Amino acid sequence: MGSSRDTVLLLTHEADHFTVDRVAAAVSRRGVRPVRIDVEGFPARWELTSVLGPSGEDVVLHTPAGAVHAWQVHAVWLRRRPAPRLEASLDPAWREGRARAARAALEGALDGLSAAGCRFINPLEADAAAENKARQLRLARQLGLEVPRTVVTNDPARVRAFFEEVQGRMVAKMLTPLSQSMRGDAPFVYTSAIRPDHLEHLDGLRHGPMVFQERLDKAHALRVAVVGARCFTGALEASRSAAGQVDRRRARHEESPWAHGTLPPAVAGRLVRLVAALGLVYGAADFIVTPEGRCVFLEVNPGGEWGMLERNLELPISEALADALSAPLPRFGFLPESPWPSSS
Repeated sequence: MGSSRDTVLLLTHEADHFTVDRVAAAVSRRGVRPVRIDVEGFPARWELTSVLGPSGEDVVLHTPAGAVHAWQVHAVWLRRRPAPRLEASLDPAWREGRARAARAALEGALDGLSAAGCRFINPLEADAAAENKARQLRLARQLGLEVPRTVVTNDPARVRAFFEEVQGRMVAKMLTPLSQSMRGDAPFVYTSAIRPDHLEHLDGLRHGPMVFQERLDKAHALRVAVVGARCFTGALEASRSAAGQVDRRRARHEESPWAHGTLPPAVAGRLVRLVAALGLVYGAADFIVTPEGRCVFLEVNPGGEWGMLERNLELPISEALADALSAPLPRFGFLPESPWPSSS
């Protein structure tokens, strides 16, 4: 790369392998050093230090691969940021406070890396803001994408009224994802069809608002991994699985294996503009294609899975991410060269 910034940090969790390994290999082929960091290991298994002083500023991550300074970091891939895994021996009365301190220290270190001019995929503020589902759908409509009728609420009466508006064709989904792993072994709540008897058991909404959408018939579902201006599309046949009609993830693999999908060019262009409008470099978008051929946008997840598209369809998503992570940096940032000894 021709500079001292020769490192790409890959932030993930210890059960995550396929995607991280593929991106690490692709980054290495571009002459950049990948350093994997299992985030839940902080603070118990690795250390970080943020320094602000008269001689300058630095962030030092003491990872299993050795010490990494901010001035060495070219880019950061925020693949996953799980909660810290604290030692069981800690007094329970102190655990929550220690966990908050760990999260604050990590966020401060990442902010320091961003201020130093490191590239982030995705940028810190954009990654958090893009989780706002209502904002996503509003921007999608403004950009010309078709979206289903949607209500986000914790009001049972509003849910019942919407159920009547869509003539009983309604699904519910979580506002934020719970899953952390492509293996599917983390807690997860699927999209669910709402029946009339469900409307009498909505008291739990007061503990957490949910998304309610009109249920549309689907010929197939699309997962689109967007990296910059590039779209990689996989398709799942929906007609073979009753469960897959509601949520593609509930279809068994033998019922509906991944196949290459096609996103109409006009829809792809609008999707790329949506991802950019959200401030993202990467996003995983979900669409349904109705039996009449309408392509309906559901959501874009800034940390959504793509490993199955590369593994099953050989789509070069890791190569696209490696291109973005290793691309030349703009000429800014307060750490063009190291102000600190490089031996620690």
